[in-house]
Amino acid sequence: MSFPNTWHHRKVAETSAKACEVCFKPSTSVLITPDNKDFFYVCPAHLKDRGFCSPVVDHDAIAAKKKKEMEDEIERVKKEYEEKQRKKKEKESEKSKKENEDKEKKESEKKDEPSPPVKNKPDEKTPPKADEEPRELLPTTTGQKARSGDGQKESGTPK
Repeated sequence: MSFPNTWHHRKVAETSAKACEVCFKPSTSVLITPDNKDFFYVCPAHLKDRGFCSPVVDHDAIAAKKKKEMEDEIERVKKEYEEKQRKKKEKESEKSKKENEDKEKKESEKKDEPSPPVKNKPDEKTPPKADEEPRELLPTTTGQKARSGDGQKESGTPK
């Protein structure tokens, strides 16, 4: 009776562990034929040994799994990005609403407050009216500069 040389790896419960066929240590790993007619216990360390056995890899299934994982990851990142953008827009709209409310409050406060009386203070740049007395203006000479702040004049001689 010949069996195909393909085996499936299965795990059994700790209570069902039996001795490895190679090293006689207790093992829960079992290699079994596809039709479940033959089996033997083997250690996980022997399964990694290239001289003992090699796994049959379905490259199409692995590629499909990776592609599905990538699509899921892309979808998740898109959702996160859209959520962040939505929150950002909400925050900006709340901020602009707050600014608009502040402007409206300031405008309404300005309207409610009586404006201070306007003093008829003649501007130095405008010429005096005919019925006013002429203003006295001090000429500045090239050697004198007015200090900013205290209103005193400084002489042009070096100190």
